[in-house]
Amino acid sequence: MSAQSTPFRLFNTRRGRVIRENLTAYLFVTPAMLLVFTFGVFPVAFAFFVSLHRWRRFPGEYLGLDNYVRGLGDFAYVVFFWIAIGAVVYGFTLLRKLFKQPEKLRALLYLIPGAISAAAVLLFVNWAAILLPIILNIPQSLRGQQQSQGLFLSALSASFQTPEAAAVGTQFLIALIGAFVSGWIVWRVVRGSKPGAFWFWATSACLSAATGVLLILLTISEINTALEAARAAGESLPVWSQVILISVGAILVGAGYWLWTRTARSYEGSRAFLIKALIAILLAAGGVILIMEVPRALTLADDDVLHGFNITVMFVLGTVPFQLGIGLFLAVLLFQKIKGKTLFRVVYFLPYIMPFVATSIVFSQLFSHRPDALVNNVINFFGIPDQKWLLEPIGVGTLILGENAGILSGPGLALVVIMIYTVWTYIGYDTVVFLAGLGNIPTELYEAARIDGADGWATFRHITLPLLSPTTFFLSLIAIIGTFQAFTQIWIMRSPASANSVDTIGVYIFETARASDPSMGYASALSFVLFGAILIFTLVQNRIQGRKVFYG
Repeated sequence: MSAQSTPFRLFNTRRGRVIRENLTAYLFVTPAMLLVFTFGVFPVAFAFFVSLHRWRRFPGEYLGLDNYVRGLGDFAYVVFFWIAIGAVVYGFTLLRKLFKQPEKLRALLYLIPGAISAAAVLLFVNWAAILLPIILNIPQSLRGQQQSQGLFLSALSASFQTPEAAAVGTQFLIALIGAFVSGWIVWRVVRGSKPGAFWFWATSACLSAATGVLLILLTISEINTALEAARAAGESLPVWSQVILISVGAILVGAGYWLWTRTARSYEGSRAFLIKALIAILLAAGGVILIMEVPRALTLADDDVLHGFNITVMFVLGTVPFQLGIGLFLAVLLFQKIKGKTLFRVVYFLPYIMPFVATSIVFSQLFSHRPDALVNNVINFFGIPDQKWLLEPIGVGTLILGENAGILSGPGLALVVIMIYTVWTYIGYDTVVFLAGLGNIPTELYEAARIDGADGWATFRHITLPLLSPTTFFLSLIAIIGTFQAFTQIWIMRSPASANSVDTIGVYIFETARASDPSMGYASALSFVLFGAILIFTLVQNRIQGRKVFYG
């Protein structure tokens, strides 16, 4: 039988070979995508699902945004309102991308299968949200019965056949089939050069816009419920005014920043420049005044959450600048032609590769409150009395200046010790990365600078620092994210006497989840709050510091 008469003769054509190559590529990518979904997307989606419920060891009642309101107070409504607006705007941005395509009509026709595909995704999410609590409550429903594999499988099969789950599951299957059929029809009729991209953009646009609309409706419903509860209790709840004021303030600050950047770029020293700069300052100042409504919105927030974020910010400010500065200094020092620099590089890198548990315990012994502890002996030599170190919750400013320190009290002495440990651990990693960055700077630049008479500081200021900006940007980004997520060293080195002064938001989330009466829903909500804070800091850093990066 000839090759042309085989069932796979389709792949012998030019179009068939393209299809075969695409199928082969997708087959190679599928295992990775399954792993990403199983261990990445699904856990995050499930955690958000848990955060909307009263969830202890087993699923509880649906609470909506109550867990977020419990942690952030009324500010949670502002956050979800803007997340919803952002999703809608992103959806229209993708839709605008379709409008800008050269094949505009063909691209827009893919909105039909895209809308059906988005509906299929939302129906799948709804089906999973209905089915998951039923499945997870199977152990509760089988309590008191003789356990067996057959009994569990029977209960699992019955959970898929419950009327509500079966109805939504049927709708999902219909939408899924409709998405594939409509997509195939549009592909056959319209053709086009980028059918997969058009379909993906259309689906993403519809899905993002629909998610934003649903989230807006959920937020409005939750706000109205809170307002009705406040009225029933004879109280006033200025939620909508807070949403409007904070939103307008954020818009004014953004507009002021945008105008300032545009004005600074076109600086000419003219009167127009001064007027634009003044307008930008006034916009930003007005926005800041309106954003000052945030503390009022946080009045009903969980004090432990606010305290945890306060400790986390102090921890970030007390570690990141020092580890980057010391790492850069050591890198410049070790980059010189000195004897034994390879040994020094290894020595400085060792703390980073050592187990956190072991080094944390060693630091706990060095900074022990006992009189015979090594650090106490060292400070005694300089006439300083013994300190409690990891047992001391009082701020270092208060210890130095007394009770009148006020806002200068600073972090607790126990937190300072943990900061020292964190800096000591990560300076080796920063040093190695800075050394790699220094090695990529052309030596010709230094030679030209020396010929022109530049001294060491001028060379460092105008050559080394600018060309190290990509490395510095990367390390600062990683350092901030890492310190926000820091847990191991804090958990090991904390003590009951100073726990409140060193408990970052990550430690508080863990304590909430592992308590004798755990609140998994609340802990999951706080985890997303922490994720949001890290994301905002990252975006702001990318926006501000990323523009100053010089890539050569």
